[in-house]
Amino acid sequence: MTELSSGPMPPSALRGDNRGDRVTGASWASRSPVLGRRGMAATSHPLASQIAIDILKKGGSAVDAAIAANAALGLMEPTGSGIGGDLFAIVWDPASGKLHGLNASGRAPLGQTRNQLKDRLGGESAIPDYGSLSVSTPGAVDGWFMLHQKFGKLSMSDNLAPTIDYARAGFPVSQVIANHMQQHAVSFPAAFEQGILEEIDNYRSTYLADGAAPVEGQVFRNPDLAATLALIGRDGREAFYRGEIADTIEAYFRRIGGPLRKKDFEQHTGNWITPVSVNYRGYDVWELPPNGQGIAALQMLNTLEGFDLQTMGHNSADHLHVMAEAKKLAFEDRARFYADPGFYDIPLDTLLSKDYAAERRRLIQMDTALQDVDHGDPKLVGGDTVYLTTADETGMMVSLIQSNYMGMGSGLVPDGLGFMFQNRGTQFSPSEGHPNLYAPGKRPFHTIIPAFLTKEGKPVMSFGLMGGAMQPQGHVQIIVNMLDFGMTVQEAGDAARFHHLGSTEPTWQGRMKDGGTLQLESGIARLVYDELARRGHS
Repeated sequence: MTELSSGPMPPSALRGDNRGDRVTGASWASRSPVLGRRGMAATSHPLASQIAIDILKKGGSAVDAAIAANAALGLMEPTGSGIGGDLFAIVWDPASGKLHGLNASGRAPLGQTRNQLKDRLGGESAIPDYGSLSVSTPGAVDGWFMLHQKFGKLSMSDNLAPTIDYARAGFPVSQVIANHMQQHAVSFPAAFEQGILEEIDNYRSTYLADGAAPVEGQVFRNPDLAATLALIGRDGREAFYRGEIADTIEAYFRRIGGPLRKKDFEQHTGNWITPVSVNYRGYDVWELPPNGQGIAALQMLNTLEGFDLQTMGHNSADHLHVMAEAKKLAFEDRARFYADPGFYDIPLDTLLSKDYAAERRRLIQMDTALQDVDHGDPKLVGGDTVYLTTADETGMMVSLIQSNYMGMGSGLVPDGLGFMFQNRGTQFSPSEGHPNLYAPGKRPFHTIIPAFLTKEGKPVMSFGLMGGAMQPQGHVQIIVNMLDFGMTVQEAGDAARFHHLGSTEPTWQGRMKDGGTLQLESGIARLVYDELARRGHS
């Protein structure tokens, strides 16, 4: 492994012992792991990765590169991110030898009470996926400036300049993003016709060309976003949260009858927080505490630690069975206990304790899949997104995730600003007494989670992935693939995956009673599929 990247390590070093043989040249590995000495960047878009590398070459830090890449993804992948959304990050600082966690998520409108929300819902219980009621204050820009103030080297205008240039000149739309934009070109008009979405003209003028979503290879421009980013680069955070942009946003929400106001932006602040960890096979796996879902991955790892996964064999029926069952157990706790800690006293220490994991582990039966499982009682014992990671020549590493939540977000684009607001507010629960019940100024439950791996206080890997409830499941699969089965980073990422659906949601709607659905990628053997079905997995 290089001193800067998440490149390959000898499996004996990775596990801390000599058990087992490495899956050398695994048939599913798409390429050799990428190596680097002076810096690395991994994003979901090649142009964003290129921008990050260019920033590093200019002398920028890993944080500068991460900000630049995130800005680019907000332009090039608006179906998952943008400055209308929220941000979380974990930064390894080599100067202090410590991890720093950042929660840059926004809150519900301060001027809308629970009763006012209920009145606006008109008898409906859940917040709709689109429209102004789904919008919470965007925290991404504040997160950029918090990161930059602490760890940045270049100016913010330097970091935003590449995206501004692409927004003005245009870039070719990729296949996946074009497909998602075409889907939204159907869903947003449908929501508008149903009266859920208050306004659609700004979306159409910003993201459609001649009335249609861009197709693969078509050059897409967003001059409004270029102007917005230029203003942020010139005038700083205040432009977005107290100045011209905030004024435009308030005027827009007043015009469409939405609850967000300039006061919400003026009083918004992100928080530096302490990451939490559990030890798994001699390594410390780090996540951020709620209001995100990161500790679900840690709970899963605590549960899995009691099984000899290596002896079971990678992607065997036993291996996938206990992985899926551990996910079910963790996600029931996720649905019940993960919320804004400013409003709810989360039993965090107990949820992450080995004793609690041992108690929950007893519920797993090797021959039968759990169908109806309840959350634990920790008080009785003694979460469409973009992910990116960067590293620089000092050894600084950034694990960053950013999202508008469901696809492009709420469907609402403020006048002339070139970005869409997130719809994260749909993750508030309508159930009275639930920790995620809506309240003014409260942060909703979040699915986006960055992660990090250390050993004996030294950095090993920054990692993460995209995809809602898949994220903690994916974190666990990467860690297990590397630490239990000795895979390289590339092999671990390429290996066939499982994805369990149907657990109880944090909104407390639709409790799992049928065991949910287990999805398996095609690299998993048919005999394994048949055996899992025999055990009761759907």
